[in-house]
Amino acid sequence: MTSYPHPSPGTPEPPAMSEAAFRELYRRMRDERVPGGTGDRPGALAELTPERVAAAAAEVRLGRSVSLAAPVETRPGPDSPEPATHRMTAPARREPDGYGLRFARDRFAMNVHGDVDSHLDALCHVIFDGELYGGVPASTVTPDGADALTLDLVRDGIVGRGVLLDVPRLKGVRWLEPGDAVTAGDLAAAEAAQRTTVGPGDLLFVRVGHRLRRRTLGPWDVTGARAGLHPTAMRFPAERRVAALGSDGNSDTAPSPVAGVAFPVHVLAVNALGLHLMDYLDLEELAAECARQDRWHFLCVVAPLRLPSATGSPVNPIAVL
Repeated sequence: MTSYPHPSPGTPEPPAMSEAAFRELYRRMRDERVPGGTGDRPGALAELTPERVAAAAAEVRLGRSVSLAAPVETRPGPDSPEPATHRMTAPARREPDGYGLRFARDRFAMNVHGDVDSHLDALCHVIFDGELYGGVPASTVTPDGADALTLDLVRDGIVGRGVLLDVPRLKGVRWLEPGDAVTAGDLAAAEAAQRTTVGPGDLLFVRVGHRLRRRTLGPWDVTGARAGLHPTAMRFPAERRVAALGSDGNSDTAPSPVAGVAFPVHVLAVNALGLHLMDYLDLEELAAECARQDRWHFLCVVAPLRLPSATGSPVNPIAVL
């Protein structure tokens, strides 16, 4: 069991934002985003250079791999009204046993962008004011699929130096409560407390304790209440020039602190900064292992499915310590 420090003095709740203030923040981040929006690795992935990947691989010490994904949920619940479906297509129920060759077969289907299963968001996932990341017209996404900024951009995977920032550990609690919002100051404080650094090309993972709370207290309707990042916290990954962002929630706080914008962090991350998001990961085992080793960075390998025109994919990121 991970031990937690005594709580530090509380900080004021981050304020609500007007839509006008959010749009100004969006404009600044969009204008200052990482260049390279039209190449094979547009957006923040431009920071993930071969040299940085090689350096991340060279830092592996234990050779231990840890999954950052939760098991796919196939039972309905308050956070999963349309769960993934899995059914066996063979063998048939009345198929006799006996000698010779037979195959067991199954079929799987899921709502990729749901509120319970671990998944990665492609850059075509978030439309804001009629545009995708980089000013690409929203008309490139049709009922038949997307034609630009699709999952195909990460067909070769996302591999680099992962860094975990454990915000509940910083605050001396097991998890953040639904509605709590992580600030840029919280991220910087976690970075300092863990004696680690977040830099260009890193894959940043932020633990809010969502999975531990869900396992302990049971699932709840996360559309109305969940812990996540305050929109202003996105200054931290923007300034550090991270290549991708993941969380054990979906990065956005609910209810939204921005009037008129339901998922402001998604808008800032995917649409303004060109950051691939990883939602609803399970960071509990990783957090425990990082605490044991007192080392909060690791090689991370993210391998989405090959779905060329898709807006996202189920994902099982692997941390190698």
